[in-house]
Amino acid sequence: MSLLQIDNLQTHFFTSAGVVKAVDGVSYAVDRGEVLAVVGESGSGKSVTGLSVMGLIDAPGRVVGGAIRFDGREIAGLPNAEMRKLRGARIAMIFQDPMMTLNPVLRIDTQMVETILAHRAMSRSEAWALSRDTLGRVGIPSPDERMRAYPHQFSGGMRQRVAIAIALLNKPDLIIADEPTTALDVTIQAQILHLMQGLVEEERTALVWITHDLSVVAGFADRVAVMYAGEIVEEARTDDLIAAPRHPYTRGLIGSVPSRNLRGRRLAQIPGGAPPALNRPEGCRFAPRCAFCTEGCERPQELRDKVRCWRAAELPEYAEALA
Repeated sequence: MSLLQIDNLQTHFFTSAGVVKAVDGVSYAVDRGEVLAVVGESGSGKSVTGLSVMGLIDAPGRVVGGAIRFDGREIAGLPNAEMRKLRGARIAMIFQDPMMTLNPVLRIDTQMVETILAHRAMSRSEAWALSRDTLGRVGIPSPDERMRAYPHQFSGGMRQRVAIAIALLNKPDLIIADEPTTALDVTIQAQILHLMQGLVEEERTALVWITHDLSVVAGFADRVAVMYAGEIVEEARTDDLIAAPRHPYTRGLIGSVPSRNLRGRRLAQIPGGAPPALNRPEGCRFAPRCAFCTEGCERPQELRDKVRCWRAAELPEYAEALA
């Protein structure tokens, strides 16, 4: 049994302009000790899926269908009191904006110690020492001194490292990381990735890594789920997906990444933009941007053999035509 199993998840936002189907039938699973990367451009539904798992969808949005099972337990629609027992203890989320985690009027030590004491039987002095050591693990210099600082006294990158440290405090079974290294420089990014890999290997933590950075995915994730316009369009082992992408959108994402193998050649570009959330095509949602589109693409595409494209078997021919 997978630690996290999402089946046909549907999260909609009910606005005055209409219903925004931010997540529309998403299914994926992640096991203990596994890294699943969820990849896609802005607005594809990656973050909303993670927030749905955490039970953090606010009005006018709500989960309207599907199942979210954590360690065999259905948690979609779980009362807030029950979800609070899971958040921070067994499930943690690292947000792209660290100020979604940090309280600007409380010192760092107060926030970290309270996170521990809310879920673990430990003295305040032990919790303080653990918090200080965790700050050091994520690359915060002089952690004793920094524990007594306020969030505004940190740079953006250091605030993000503090947010990551808070997520690691209780050694959760599952971490959902929403582009957590975007604001960090390359050196610290490598340090955080190494730390997360060690956590996965040593603690058997399951990690859902939400990102648009395929260069990180290539050397970090076990599997990749590619999202587009609220749907998963392809899922595969990382090596397989990068070596032989089967969906035109996946190939476009990979082709847009600079590579030493393509020196002197122009980067591939996916034409157009993602469809508006309130006006998505009735058929294949990628069809208006796809050079591989034919008459059969006007009908809705099902996810078959982990790819949402009825012409997926012909993609090598398609790629050769575009080269």
